Amino acid sequence: MKIAVINGSHRGKKGNTHIMVSAFLKGATEAGAEVVNVFLSEKKIDYCKACKACWFKSPGKCVIKDDMADIVSLIKDADIRVLATPLYLDNISGLLKNFLDRMMVTASPYWGKDREGECRHLTTEMSPQLVMIANCGYPERSHFQVISHWIKRHARNLNTEVIAEIYASQGALLGIKENEVGTIVSQYLKVLETAGREIATNKQLTNETITRLEQKFIPDEIYIQEVKKYVDGMLGAAR
Repeated sequence: MKIAVINGSHRGKKGNTHIMVSAFLKGATEAGAEVVNVFLSEKKIDYCKACKACWFKSPGKCVIKDDMADIVSLIKDADIRVLATPLYLDNISGLLKNFLDRMMVTASPYWGKDREGECRHLTTEMSPQLVMIANCGYPERSHFQVISHWIKRHARNLNTEVIAEIYASQGALLGIKENEVGTIVSQYLKVLETAGREIATNKQLTNETITRLEQKFIPDEIYIQEVKKYVDGMLGAAR
């Protein structure tokens, strides 16, 4: 079992996305999975030019010389691909979107209809199953609606399936280690470890784990007040 994570956070190893992914991969590793963790913030990946040279002039090879080819080689044999991102304007980060645009190199120029009669590009590689991990600063989980819809569409286009969606609202609290909130966050990260073990072992999450992952850290009203205090403090310090 090989699990490849594509971390689309611009903050890389300093981000809340990394905190979530680290816990997930800890559990997956304990279950015996081989893991690869790619930080897009540390890579040079230019924008796709849509020149289609990777289809017609040099099939399977992009004309852009950057880190993309190495990443594709690193993750191509993964059984599961984890896409991880902070929520940016209701969607995935620009880094992650840019990476996925460049994955055009692994697709076929030919179209084919899926079981529901919709055309999609055929893939040249075996598509791994997908896990989506995201966090946001807002208190409500409803902010992940676009990402949830998008990852399902992405899976359909790859002719694969989404085996888990893990979303953390109140993401600003993920880095807290002190006091009662720190204890609650620590417990949540333990559940993420469990999620990693379950995915590595059974390729699915139990209902209990899903329910525990959906629980909030603190009541929304308190969270909103604390965020306001933080913003007031930052603005005051900048004056």
